[in-house]
Formats: sequence, structure tokens, C-alpha cells
Amino acid sequence: MIKKMLTVISMVLIFSVYASAVEKGSLALQSTAEKEIVVVDEKGKKETKRVPVSSTSVVPGDEVIYTISYENIGKEPATSVVITNPVPEHMTYIGGSAEVKGAKVDFSVDKGKIYAPAGKLTVKGADGKERSAGASDYTNIRWTLEKSLEKGRKGSVSFKAKVK
Repeated sequence: MIKKMLTVISMVLIFSVYASAVEKGSLALQSTAEKEIVVVDEKGKKETKRVPVSSTSVVPGDEVIYTISYENIGKEPATSVVITNPVPEHMTYIGGSAEVKGAKVDFSVDKGKIYAPAGKLTVKGADGKERSAGASDYTNIRWTLEKSLEKGRKGSVSFKAKVK
């Protein structure tokens, strides 16, 4: 069976951050998209490493790990920090993979119009009836930091998605 290969030259992750009571430009963000590969050293020991998707290829069914790193580069603590990120259209969110340490995570099934915790969202099925939304229905992810982000503090949020 021949798989259609998708070579990823560059994956641009679109995200946004909202922070109330924070001066403009006080949060630095960096996004990465990586794939886990198994490398065997000269002694035959296997090790799993993450490599940027821009330096490898991905095919339908492969998992990609998206990480958004953040840092408060402002002079004051950042409060009410919210990071939102769409699930890329050619990807399907992998349930339970959104990292939530120090943050509350919510999902959207309507491209970011409404957010709610997993299990609280509904969508219309093919038959037109409402059903509980599953991970494959999620279009966006939102992390709300539970504490203010002190000057100089760093952190990250992440999720996994599968290539369609």
C-alpha cells in the first residue's frame, strides 16, 4: 500500500495570548511542532527523541507535538493569562494530550467562538441530532494560567495531534 507522503517544510502554529492588566509586549511566545523518532546508538540502545517537523517528514497517521513556550519579559507580573491555539485543519487533536500543569484547559468545536471543558461540548451528528463532542471534533484549545506569571518566569503548554 502506498501512503501519500506529506513533507513538512514549515508548520506555522497560529496562537494568541490575552492578558489583562499586562503591558503590551510583556509576554514572549515561541511555538514548535515536533515529531518523536526512535534513534538507535552504536551499542544498539534505543532512545526516543523529538525533532522539528521541518527537519523530517510526516505521513498520515503520524503524531505531531505542538508546544507553546511563554515568558514574562515585562516589568510587572502578568495576570489572567490565556493562551489559545487552533488545531491545524489537516490534523486531529489526540484526546487527553493537552498539557495542563498550572493551567485550566478548555476546548472549542466552533473555531473558538465558545469554549468549555472536555466532555461539556456538543455537536450535531450526521443525523442532525446533538451528541457529545469528542476529541476529533475539537477545533481550538485554550489554556488559562491559574496563577499570575511573575517577571522573568517561563512555562509552556502543549498538545498532540495526528496527521489526517
